Amino acid sequence: MLFSSISFLYYFLPVTLALYFAVPQRFKNAVLLLASLVFYGWGEPKYVLLMGFLVVQGYGFGLLLETYRGEKAGRICCMVSVMVSLSFLLYFKYADFFLGNVNRVTGLSLPLLRLALPVGISFYTFQIISYTVDVYRGEKAQRNPVRLAAYVVMFPQLVAGPIVRYSDLAGQLAERTHSFRGAAYGIRRFVIGLAKKILLANQLGELCSVFRASGEKSVLFHWMYAAAFTLQIYFDFSGYSDMAIGLGRVFGFRFLENFNYPYISASITEFWRRWHISLGTWFRDYVYIPLGGNRRGRGRQLVNILAVWMLTGFWHGAAWNFVLWGLFYAVLLTAEKLWLLKRLEKSRILSRAYTLFFVMAGFVVFHAQDLGQAYADLAGLVGGGGIPLVSAQAVYCLRSFGTVLLAGGIGATPAVRDLGKKIAAYPAGEKILALAEPWVLAAFLLVMTAYLVDGSFNPFLYFRF
Repeated sequence: MLFSSISFLYYFLPVTLALYFAVPQRFKNAVLLLASLVFYGWGEPKYVLLMGFLVVQGYGFGLLLETYRGEKAGRICCMVSVMVSLSFLLYFKYADFFLGNVNRVTGLSLPLLRLALPVGISFYTFQIISYTVDVYRGEKAQRNPVRLAAYVVMFPQLVAGPIVRYSDLAGQLAERTHSFRGAAYGIRRFVIGLAKKILLANQLGELCSVFRASGEKSVLFHWMYAAAFTLQIYFDFSGYSDMAIGLGRVFGFRFLENFNYPYISASITEFWRRWHISLGTWFRDYVYIPLGGNRRGRGRQLVNILAVWMLTGFWHGAAWNFVLWGLFYAVLLTAEKLWLLKRLEKSRILSRAYTLFFVMAGFVVFHAQDLGQAYADLAGLVGGGGIPLVSAQAVYCLRSFGTVLLAGGIGATPAVRDLGKKIAAYPAGEKILALAEPWVLAAFLLVMTAYLVDGSFNPFLYFRF
């Protein structure tokens, strides 16, 4: 089930909210768990059993880890739990990748499994791992299975994050408050995220589709495509995160932010502190620091960075272009740590241009179907293949999609937020905004409903990861 669907907005969500707020406090986690299972099982009922097994093993190992904390048995339990969780992710997501590469290298013809990837498995696997590792490190094990299951399968962030750490939600699972103010903030955040998805990401996605189908490639068209996908993936994923954070607030939870205007960054280092924050901090705390971080000398630090970014790329998909994408950022981050960062600090304009250029180039590689397409798309940015600078179709698309590209470019900066703050600073500004906001949000929802009825929406890009 998609957030950007009529069935979710006008059937599932109202019923869930009605039940959730009708029951006493002690039953709210149970209602949330039941709703989450329905939400997940709506499209993939058979994989509910897989998710249930992973939750049960996480619960059992959590109790064992607390019992044997500080002992060798505890360390073994932690390793086994992590291996069990990762084994399912490796099987469903990467089995065909490894089999295909073995066939290419050896000349064998091992049959591919062609497994369907369970939606959200990359996200909820990481959440279960964070729980068991946090318990191993000293967090109290969750003895209430309903609370733990509600944490893992909570539908607002189940299928595409943000990756919520157990240590951040443990107290909220036991006790949380609900208020009209919090619910109003959550609704506002949800509608804004939905607008990002439907009004911007989906329209930009149409431009990307037109580019892929076009037989009239040009340098201009390649750059339009690179800009469109760079904006599409931001509004698609940050829009989902906004909706997840907003829904969480309605249910009384406070999820951490996942994006912080990454395209205004002045370095790749800063970009990755602002983009998909929950994934970056997860790899930092559960991979980079356990490997030694920066505590064992510069050489070991660079090796750790390489390892983390290979895994980050591989986490996004079972294809070599994702591995290349991860290594691409490993090289840039290493260069910045060694010498480039100090030079970038000398010019705000050049540093931002440098960052945006390499982020766009990275997303061109990210979005390619394979390495060959990635090479062709990158070469097209500089006129490779003898393509012209401009084509008639590129000019037509620029006229057709120029407005949404401009709106996306402005929306990816803090400009709209800052404008709201300036208006609110005037004596009557805050009152005007308070009066206008419900009507503006209602208008947005009406327009977006029309788009959904018309069938104008796409699945979220990060669902496939």
